[in-house]
Amino acid sequence: MKIYNSLTRKIEDFEPINPPKVGMYTCGPTVYSEATIGNFRTYMAADLLLRALKFNGFQVDYIMNITDVGHLTGDNLGDADTGEDRMEKSAKEQHKSAWDIAKSYTDIFLRDFEKLNLVKPRLFTKATDHIQEQIDLVKKIEEKGFTYKTSDGIYFDTKKYEEETGKKYGELSDLDQIKEGARVEVNKEKKNERDFALWKFSEKPGERQMEWDSPWGLGFPGWHIECSAMSMKYLGEGFDIHVGGEDLKQTHHPNEIAQAESVTGKQFVKYWVHGTFLKVDGKRMGKSLGNVYTVSDLEEKGYSPIALRYFFLGAKYRDSLNFTFEALKSASNTLNNLRSIVIDLKRSKEAERTKLSQEKLEKVDDYNERFAEAVNNDLNTPQALAVMWEAVKSNIPSPDKLDLLYNFDEVLGLKLREVEVAEIPEEIIRLIKERDEAREKNNYEEADRIRKEIEKEGKYAVLDTPAGTQVKIK
Repeated sequence: MKIYNSLTRKIEDFEPINPPKVGMYTCGPTVYSEATIGNFRTYMAADLLLRALKFNGFQVDYIMNITDVGHLTGDNLGDADTGEDRMEKSAKEQHKSAWDIAKSYTDIFLRDFEKLNLVKPRLFTKATDHIQEQIDLVKKIEEKGFTYKTSDGIYFDTKKYEEETGKKYGELSDLDQIKEGARVEVNKEKKNERDFALWKFSEKPGERQMEWDSPWGLGFPGWHIECSAMSMKYLGEGFDIHVGGEDLKQTHHPNEIAQAESVTGKQFVKYWVHGTFLKVDGKRMGKSLGNVYTVSDLEEKGYSPIALRYFFLGAKYRDSLNFTFEALKSASNTLNNLRSIVIDLKRSKEAERTKLSQEKLEKVDDYNERFAEAVNNDLNTPQALAVMWEAVKSNIPSPDKLDLLYNFDEVLGLKLREVEVAEIPEEIIRLIKERDEAREKNNYEEADRIRKEIEKEGKYAVLDTPAGTQVKIK
């Protein structure tokens, strides 16, 4: 299996630290509002990677965090240590408590997560449930000598980290190209423009809804510390895979690495995997552009969340993908076509598995191998779909074709096993039998009469197949 590693900037053979076990962590949502379909493209990438690992026989311990404190609005402007806490801001705007905001949007996220058929991790870890772990990690960083205090918090000293550990800060990103102050006011108390907050002090103690006592004073954790603390608690000081959106390569993930490795002295994560942003009508998604959509928005327009999943599969997770409703409609129609084929295969009269010829047996093996090759080539889902459709159109027996689809769906996650075959009334079944008997006797006039009788109410379409008469519910 091969995967692109953002740390080395190349596609590498995946070799876990302790095979067949794999530790995997994904940066989840900040629950101050509904997750967008753009957010879910990242979580879809993580889901595909998880499914692919399991498809290859790995035992995956999967963790995803939920950020419910400490993520400041300044992150949108290039400095995650400035601005207002997103939870507190949303609470003021909606006249609710920050805790209610967190619970409400967490519940919506988990609902949409399930609708998209994303495999749940072993744990969804909330930042507010792990305040002590975050404080403990900051204390360890402090003991190593990599912190300093300013009027607004405890900061990580990136320059000292580089000098004393010999490690380079920011290997994942192009931070050397970022100039502080271009969009935000320079924090003159920071020793280095790349330094970042580990613990923030409450400006006016008692006014924040989310604040905790700490060795440094009343306040709340910086955004970055939660992922280092929680991932190491559940996956160990060094683990295999960390997934996130492409924007997190710039500061959040480099900060995670610095925090963890300053304490442990060992590699934090072996493989870093980042999904590319989703565009909408050729533009970056943004509230100011009025092009932000959620799963609920698509459902209100009549689209299934699984149709969105199929749409995501149409491009590699690292490639640019442009969302339009025309493209979603096309994906929805293709998915419905696939579901109809699955229903037809389930209804097939080939109740007993036919003996495969050597040629067809080789075809089945070939489809399985080519599908696996596509999946294992850095999650090449467009190629995997192409193999699937080639198999669907092949002449291998229906039961074997259905088995192939079920096998492929372990990775694709289109819920093909759950496609239901609608009940056909006994009267229609009787007419199907009579029509097949008429055709066997070459009585095509009678067969045509029966076909018209079946179709007269407009509920069914009659199809002639090598296996006999097939009736499809319209």
